[in-house]
Amino acid sequence: MSLAVKDDEIDVVIGALHSDLTSFMNEWRPIFSRFHLIIVKDPDLKEELKIPEGFNLDVYKKPDIDQVVGSSTSILFSGYSCRYFGYLVSRKKYIISIDDDCLPAKDNKGFLVDAVAQHITNLTTPATPFFFNTLYDPFAEGADFVRGYPFSLRSGVKCVLSCGLWLNLADHDAPTQALKPGQRNSRYVDAVMTIPARALVPISGINIAFDREVVGPALLPALRLAGEGKFRWETMEDIWSGMCVKVVCDHLGLGVKSGLPYVWRNDRGDAIASLKKEWEGVKLMEEIVPFFQSLRLARTATTAEDCVVEVANAVNEQLGSRDPVFARAAKAMLDWVKLWKSVGSSSSS
Repeated sequence: MSLAVKDDEIDVVIGALHSDLTSFMNEWRPIFSRFHLIIVKDPDLKEELKIPEGFNLDVYKKPDIDQVVGSSTSILFSGYSCRYFGYLVSRKKYIISIDDDCLPAKDNKGFLVDAVAQHITNLTTPATPFFFNTLYDPFAEGADFVRGYPFSLRSGVKCVLSCGLWLNLADHDAPTQALKPGQRNSRYVDAVMTIPARALVPISGINIAFDREVVGPALLPALRLAGEGKFRWETMEDIWSGMCVKVVCDHLGLGVKSGLPYVWRNDRGDAIASLKKEWEGVKLMEEIVPFFQSLRLARTATTAEDCVVEVANAVNEQLGSRDPVFARAAKAMLDWVKLWKSVGSSSSS
């Protein structure tokens, strides 16, 4: 991990959709024990959380969420969206967010992958979104820029979002997983790459890290499906959030990386049973992608908050009449920006 980043500059955020976190926490102990953890219990989860001792952590439950958020907001923090509450209340510069059905992976040599260290390395080395380097991340150990790469672009830009990957159960959608029920990802590709500017990407919230101070407001719980469930392939909140944050990063000239680190994702859920719930989201993507591809923000939008407001207004104007889910998402985005500013000002006063 970068020596320039201290452990107390990092929060690890865990959305608890399972009540017994004993095995999860113990598996991550060699990595997580150095850092402050924020555990947000899914408000729909009835059982009490089981968390082993020996960690520096804060646990937030439904009464805590209600106290901070109140009843006047359109934002729902249930299911996987509970982790966004952790993003909201954190006061640290960097956030690492990992789902509670994931365990530390092992690399090709059998060594345990320190996901936190790799994410921080990704965030503290420049990104290169304006010209693709065919040897992937030129700032990785043993790599460099290839012949023909313009020297004027070799300094890169600030990286603010790191998107890790998954071994075992890959993050497929329900139709793909139902069609290939036995398919598992066993390929550990030792590479990191910058996602090119203006290229959209389905960012999964399973294993990510970001610079909260710069783009925190752009990672938000907004698009909620009518039949949203408790499995990843029954949700779209992270895909929508990822589209938003990528457009914001492109506008502000910031970088997004994908690749290392990997986590090991446990099998859970029934893709065929989930198919009906997520089919709504699969169809919506055919409208969402062209919208974000054509979206351009005003030069006056100079912060993540400004950009989110612009995106929300465009969603309402261009998509709001097509499906109520878009109008609700636009309102949730505007409420999120207000909430972010409100919680930020109250914590600093």
